[in-house]
Amino acid sequence: MPALVDLGASVIIQDSHRNYLFVTNLPDIWANEHFSTPSDLSLFGEEVAAKLGTLKEGIIKPGNKGHIEIAVGTEQIYEFRVQAVELAKGGVHLVTTIIDRSEERHRERLLRALLREVSHRSKNLLAIIQSIALQTARYSGSLELFLHKFRGRLYSLSQSQDLITDSSWRGAYFFELVQQQTEKYLPENTHLVRVNGDNVLLTPNASLHLGLALHELIVNAVSHGSLLRNGRVINVTCARTQLNGHDALEITWDEALEISRKSDEDEEEALKSHFGSTVLERVVPASVNGKAQYVISRDRINYQLVFPLESGGD
Repeated sequence: MPALVDLGASVIIQDSHRNYLFVTNLPDIWANEHFSTPSDLSLFGEEVAAKLGTLKEGIIKPGNKGHIEIAVGTEQIYEFRVQAVELAKGGVHLVTTIIDRSEERHRERLLRALLREVSHRSKNLLAIIQSIALQTARYSGSLELFLHKFRGRLYSLSQSQDLITDSSWRGAYFFELVQQQTEKYLPENTHLVRVNGDNVLLTPNASLHLGLALHELIVNAVSHGSLLRNGRVINVTCARTQLNGHDALEITWDEALEISRKSDEDEEEALKSHFGSTVLERVVPASVNGKAQYVISRDRINYQLVFPLESGGD
């Protein structure tokens, strides 16, 4: 018994007629020293006393036991454990211990909420992956090309997800997202991508989709553009703006091309005909309730994405 008290438990001993013989260490909400003859009713009130009475009716013989949990308000939860024991003198007695389970139940609720969140986000991520797989297959002429593109896009998602996880699922900051999505393709030339504007914390959904857009843009810049040849800096900007009267974010990717590049409409269409343009012009803006413009001209590639702040950042 002293060990139980030391652990913070309350102890009550009653005889076979449920008369209180001993009570100690009651929680503050029930502690009351004004009752000379304590009872379940006087100590715990009518509602709790009724529940305890029902529980104790079935606990008669030594070894019988049971328990109930009592919620007090919205935060406190107490477990009542009742057991019938045979004492050397006096016959069968009821021993009740009361243990505060509030913190334990709070952790359990938090864990359940986290598991639901993981399940929800996993389903969203799987839906994104499925969409990427279908679209990549549609615009790939061979299995080898499909695997190459698909692996790159999966890597992009995993990188963005790492940032989201590191922030306890709050999202990813814009500057870090750009850096993470571009440095793989410019390991020795990271200075060629310059980030400006507001370093906004993007929502998890916006982080994943904007990360995918940045992946497409940097891959295009390395594969099709003149980034490494001319050494011209790509300017990436995040700025707060207005969209339909609401606070919004405007993301801009401005990439200069070689001036000598010929104006060839067929070549420009070829650049936009692959899945990358589908991501940039359809998938990403639709996913963040925004609008996008993807313009390829003789001397530059410009991508602008505008979406409501509540859909993408805070």
